[in-house]
Amino acid sequence: MQCETDKATIDYEEHGEGRPILFLHGWTMAREVEASVYEKIFATRPGWRRIYPDLPGMGRSVAKPGLASQDDVLETLLTFIDRVLPAGRFVLAGTSLGAYLARAIAARRRSRIAGLLLRVPAIFAEDARRTLPPFQPLVQDDALMATLDAEARATFTNVLVQTPAYLETARQRWQALIQPAIQATRPIAMEIRGDPERYAFSFDLLEAEKAFEEPTLIVAARQDITVGYRDAWTILDSYPRATFAVVDRADHGWPVEKPDLLAALIDDWLARIAERDT
Repeated sequence: MQCETDKATIDYEEHGEGRPILFLHGWTMAREVEASVYEKIFATRPGWRRIYPDLPGMGRSVAKPGLASQDDVLETLLTFIDRVLPAGRFVLAGTSLGAYLARAIAARRRSRIAGLLLRVPAIFAEDARRTLPPFQPLVQDDALMATLDAEARATFTNVLVQTPAYLETARQRWQALIQPAIQATRPIAMEIRGDPERYAFSFDLLEAEKAFEEPTLIVAARQDITVGYRDAWTILDSYPRATFAVVDRADHGWPVEKPDLLAALIDDWLARIAERDT
């Protein structure tokens, strides 16, 4: 399905029926990455209409002339929401930079958001503002890593758990989801990513998001060297109904190996949303 806006053609897919929940993927990713995580969870939980858009210039969504900044991406997503979900309240989930966008959407459409999920969230778009832990593999196997060819070593140099099983899981996910998404990303998205002033919002998101009172779930990964975990703690007071979890043995790709933990956290989050709406 497609939705036309002034600055992008948003390509998206839907699954199921019921209450809408909108999922936003990370930068240079695509909707298949989100669906691979959440469909296993929501397919067994009836009553949810799952909506997965590709961000402008990523996946199968096309950026039009005039889309040049994160503000433009936000404007496009707000238009998409107003057209695809013209009435009623819905639930919103964002991953990585998708969480950065989700926070802004929740601030701009506050009365319509029934619940918010931020997974491995980018609190700051600008790399220089992020507090990142140093990389240190939890299980190190130099002999195993030495068996990889040069391309694989470059791709998986920061693999967190250096075991055959973990490495194979990472390889399969890279080949099936991550690499195709990166390859499909258009130049405009890469240009925005390369300019901190265009990649960040022009307004103060930390101020705009204050006092969001709907049930929220924030999940950070303890070994995340892409967005870190400490910055997520700094927004907690802006979300008085938030559960905050920092997961050990987890990097920016979480929950690749621990989907049951995310499912349990989501069950609690959905129960809190249902309770508040009764």
